Amino acid sequence: MHKGRNAGLSLARNLKIALFHLGSGMVDVLATGVWNRIMVADLGFSATLVGLLTGLRYFLAPLGVVAGRFSDTHTVGGYRRMFWIWLGRAMMALSTVTLGFATAELVRRAQAGISAATPPGLWLSLAVSFLLFSLGSAISGSTYLALIYDRATDRQRGRAVGLVWTFLLIGFAAGGVFFSLLLPSEATAGELGFTAQSVLTLFLVAAGVLAVLWFVSLLGEERRNPKVAKAKAEPRSSLRHDLSLVWRSRAMTMFLLYLTLSMAFVFLQDTVLEPFAGQVFGMEAHVTNRFAAYWGGMAIIGSFAALALSGKRKHFNSSSFSLGGVIILVIAYAVFGLSALSEIRQLVTPGLMLLGVGMGIWNIGTLGMMMEMSPEGRAGTFLGFWTLCVTFARGAGVAGGGIARDLTLYLTGDFALAYGSVFCCGLLGLLLALLALWQVKQTDRKRARPEGDLAVALSHSID
Repeated sequence: MHKGRNAGLSLARNLKIALFHLGSGMVDVLATGVWNRIMVADLGFSATLVGLLTGLRYFLAPLGVVAGRFSDTHTVGGYRRMFWIWLGRAMMALSTVTLGFATAELVRRAQAGISAATPPGLWLSLAVSFLLFSLGSAISGSTYLALIYDRATDRQRGRAVGLVWTFLLIGFAAGGVFFSLLLPSEATAGELGFTAQSVLTLFLVAAGVLAVLWFVSLLGEERRNPKVAKAKAEPRSSLRHDLSLVWRSRAMTMFLLYLTLSMAFVFLQDTVLEPFAGQVFGMEAHVTNRFAAYWGGMAIIGSFAALALSGKRKHFNSSSFSLGGVIILVIAYAVFGLSALSEIRQLVTPGLMLLGVGMGIWNIGTLGMMMEMSPEGRAGTFLGFWTLCVTFARGAGVAGGGIARDLTLYLTGDFALAYGSVFCCGLLGLLLALLALWQVKQTDRKRARPEGDLAVALSHSID
């Protein structure tokens, strides 16, 4: 027996494993912050195309369910989880390198004044890069969470997940600062403000740093064992039968609606935020690259505040945090919309701060509600379902922001109106999410009683 493993996940080990998500946050900034800003604002490519490429990983998320399920019942080289995690992250590191070369070539062509159509080989390189990135993210994300589940005891899982998500937010902030230092403004670089070489250096250094973080964070966290324990019991009902509870419980139906709406519209700004500042206010890349640091830092503060208040009083619960977080996000979108439509540059920073605080509080509350909305004995099924819904919704939001921007720009030819329309859509969508969340809160007391609609649905689901 390995005493350290049986003791569960110590705080020191938890911090080490959480470094994995430090890298996850940084690579997210690189893909959806730095790269899309260069492609849309600096090189003038379609935000729709860029949004679809960066959102591809969300639509390939079902592959994560396959990898996670396989790792439950099989080993590869004696490892259940680690093979899939390191394989996926190796694919992501490789894709960062290939993406760097392709993007640098696009920058070189722009600086050289080459107006001919982009060669198909470059587009193929970009597509393959994001396909590798997306596949790697899908197969490593679910198995990473499964590894945390394996390593932590029941009492430690709340702390483990909280620290992991906090490190993800720290990764957003650290990535914003780190990448802005690697891609500074250069007076001799021409109109773009940076050179092809500086872009290539950024991606190559990022790939190396991320690979080291992902490898070291999980080194020694799973013991090699060619045997996998059999499940203690078979499921009592089919996946389809279990998930039919969502439609038979009003609380679950409203929560699903809230989860989908809030996730989609919170991330509607993901593709357009940096290009918005660049094309409406003329902010340079090294300035907009710090946006993730601004809202990421405030999100960390919001998360810690929610975690500190959690359980202190009766009203400090998951649904209340979700409600408060969404309200702050509604205000943030209103500020961004006013900034875009009235072309008030001074509102950008307050909008970023509100976005961060709202996302931090909303994230803690919504994660807690996902746990609460997963019936005992079927938590794996429902958490997997909620996560899949979250992934699809976020992907739709990331791509939808670019589509809304391009459509409005095509109709009006005005950048301020184009970006303002995205923020107004986000505001309206979050208001609808608030209505759905209010319906969930209205049923909180009913769900807590044995005769609540969820309990009734559960009792009727057992044949």
